[in-house]
Amino acid sequence: MTLEHKRTPSSGPIGFSSQQMELSDHDYQAIAAFVHKTSGINLLDGKKELVRARLIKRINQLEFRDFKSYFRYVTTDASGDEMVFLLDALATNLTSFFREPQHFDFLGSTFLPDLEKRRRKPGGGGPRLRIWSAACSSGEEPYTIGMVVLEKSQYFASGGDFRILATDLSTKVLNIAKKGQYGPESVKNINPVSLKNFMVKTPGDKGSVYYTVTPQLRSVISFRRFNLMDPLPYKGPMDLIFCRNVMIYFDRDTIAQLIAKFYKILEVGGYLFIGHSESLSGLTHNFQYVAPCIYRKVTN
Repeated sequence: MTLEHKRTPSSGPIGFSSQQMELSDHDYQAIAAFVHKTSGINLLDGKKELVRARLIKRINQLEFRDFKSYFRYVTTDASGDEMVFLLDALATNLTSFFREPQHFDFLGSTFLPDLEKRRRKPGGGGPRLRIWSAACSSGEEPYTIGMVVLEKSQYFASGGDFRILATDLSTKVLNIAKKGQYGPESVKNINPVSLKNFMVKTPGDKGSVYYTVTPQLRSVISFRRFNLMDPLPYKGPMDLIFCRNVMIYFDRDTIAQLIAKFYKILEVGGYLFIGHSESLSGLTHNFQYVAPCIYRKVTN
């Protein structure tokens, strides 16, 4: 993202240091309310210092005198670019290949065989498979999904109608995902066969190495920026939705709205995977519980 900033009367002098700038409770509450409204992320009081630390460099870069002036700029920027930057800075992105492996075991051993059986029946839809990684972060999750499908199901892998939609709020992590390059530490959870099949080992600077996603794996994934609070821009239906370790940042009302969206776009018989630190317990929904953090849509 490129953004030109023209100094205004609210800007500080060139070289003004903002490292000791305080974030008042009033400004913090204004920022927190804005973030919640635009992204669903619930910034609790304990996050005040985190917000300050993550925004202070940007405020210094743009030479604003205080948080109030910067926040005014965010909310009046007609392009919306600075809002994206703000949300990028405050979003937490923690992921890895084959994170919470039970989900991928279920995908390969239960979900794919069952769906293939249904798809092969007359009128079953053929080898069509649509999966949504709804908070894909830097790409490890959708690439892991793709590896499992391509390895475990020749029916879907060779049918030409298998696609993964990978979305995230953060443009920063989406750029990493699109690049598809990871260091040795990042790929340590990928088994040697999958690593050989789907990653190309490439020499880097000063004797380092990195691993690049193969064109085959990359070709089944589409990366897009999407805010989960916005209306769904795609009609679906989806066969499987991964939305893991995101709802922990949402309040109950926001989670309920999101779950309703997921239910609407899922195919009957489709599954929703959530994170192991999350639960739909206590929420009103129509999903059928299958296993810890796995839910199924059984009827419209």
